[in-house]
Amino acid sequence: MLSDKPLLSRIIPGIIYVVVVILGIFLFFAPPSLFPDPANGFHVMRSMQMGGGFNQLISPDQSDITQNTSQFLTWWSPGQYLAPYAFKLLFGLNTGQATAIVITICQLLGLTGLLAFFRKIGFSATVSALSILFIACQQFFIIPYVFYNGGEILFFGFAGWFLYGCTAINRRGWVLAVFVLLSGWIGFFCKSSMLWMYGAGMLYLWLRLSMRRSTLDLLLNAAWIAIPAIISLAGIRIFFLSKGQNPASTAAPFKFTWKAFGFPLASPLLSGFSIDDLVHGLIYHAGKPKPLFTGTNAVVVMLILAVLSVWLVRTILQKVGNRTYRLLIRVFYTVAVIFFGYAYLRQMAISYEARHFRIIGLMVIPGTIFLISRLKPAYRLGFGLIWLFITITSIVYLVKGYHYNKTQSAHGVSGLAQQGIDQKSLDQILSLDRQNKHAIFVFVDESLGLEIEHNRVITLLPIDNSLKIDYDDYEHDGHDGPMYIILPESYAGPKEKMILKSFPDYHGWNASMLSDNYVMYEAK
Repeated sequence: MLSDKPLLSRIIPGIIYVVVVILGIFLFFAPPSLFPDPANGFHVMRSMQMGGGFNQLISPDQSDITQNTSQFLTWWSPGQYLAPYAFKLLFGLNTGQATAIVITICQLLGLTGLLAFFRKIGFSATVSALSILFIACQQFFIIPYVFYNGGEILFFGFAGWFLYGCTAINRRGWVLAVFVLLSGWIGFFCKSSMLWMYGAGMLYLWLRLSMRRSTLDLLLNAAWIAIPAIISLAGIRIFFLSKGQNPASTAAPFKFTWKAFGFPLASPLLSGFSIDDLVHGLIYHAGKPKPLFTGTNAVVVMLILAVLSVWLVRTILQKVGNRTYRLLIRVFYTVAVIFFGYAYLRQMAISYEARHFRIIGLMVIPGTIFLISRLKPAYRLGFGLIWLFITITSIVYLVKGYHYNKTQSAHGVSGLAQQGIDQKSLDQILSLDRQNKHAIFVFVDESLGLEIEHNRVITLLPIDNSLKIDYDDYEHDGHDGPMYIILPESYAGPKEKMILKSFPDYHGWNASMLSDNYVMYEAK
């Protein structure tokens, strides 16, 4: 059994913090690339920088591109771009540098919050330290150093402190009310899907405070939690969500699939051990590399992981002595399965990705480390080998991704690593942007438009090899100044024709190779 070692429990966090700071310095001088979601958020930031209102996405109107249209972006939380924007305004940094600072701060805050939470929930200093070391070795912890993932990294910075607050408050009063009110707003600022976790946290807080209490206490606790929670949620609804669509606002008839409940049930292993990342997406696949499992094989693996996850959670509930920790696991795991099972059955626009369940994975890690510490040396060695494998894959991912961003990705005025273009092509695009003041640039990559400072931008959805598109999403009517469409050379043929057809009022297209891999279509 693992005994508590005070020196080790101090050394491990210290080493992790030093490594995070060093990685942050490297990242500042070679910022990450962007995932599509935060790229869309940064387009709102770009609109605000160019004079648009708060959280307004300004773009050419599809029905008449001589005019602009304004959309209040509610699909994603605002924190993913507002946090970097604050550092841009305060210190005059470019977007990439500001993003690097946000990542570093959130990593340090997240690890510290989780360490405090693990200690508060009853785990020893050594188990808590090993738990954050295990987290720091995970691929989900490394991803922001290669791709800025917006709400995910902000959520990581907040999650531990939210859980700490849920477990530290022991009586009703103004402290409880302020925590309930502000945690809803801060959590939503970080990540919109924090709302289900907020609901689970409030339920857990009420149940914990009401244990073995009178009926009157139960009602009073409910009131002290419900009133500020309603105010918090009402503010989010009135001032943000009501202004546009979000993933929960799109749904279809019920459709039963094994994935609907199997994926949430498998979330402890998928999210806590980076399995969804290591297999390149068990159910949901985007981009490269290709997934390791597809079709029926993916569903079978998911069901096996679901059974193993239920077994792991059940074992933790049986073997870990802290009663409040067991209650926490029960509440959050149950709420996650019910909430996402219903959402998937309704076919809401919520992807089958483990990142939505990250808080479940983070919560089961110290329980897992505790269980492993009580096993025989042979079993601890086996777990150590699994840990080593995860660590090696994370280091390889970090080294390859950072090197690619620094040496092979293009870099423009944003400072971000642009993986969707080469430097030669981007330099010509930037030159055209400086030469024109009334042009429109068209891209099929969400982040490339962030390099345009003086002209308007249209970003079209990429076309996959099935060539199935809805022209209503692509067609833009009207003519307003020169247009430059930048496409990968692989679009030559049907894809290229689809894109050009999307602008029926422009004619006489002139194609020129920006480089061996990218072509520009120009019409004046």
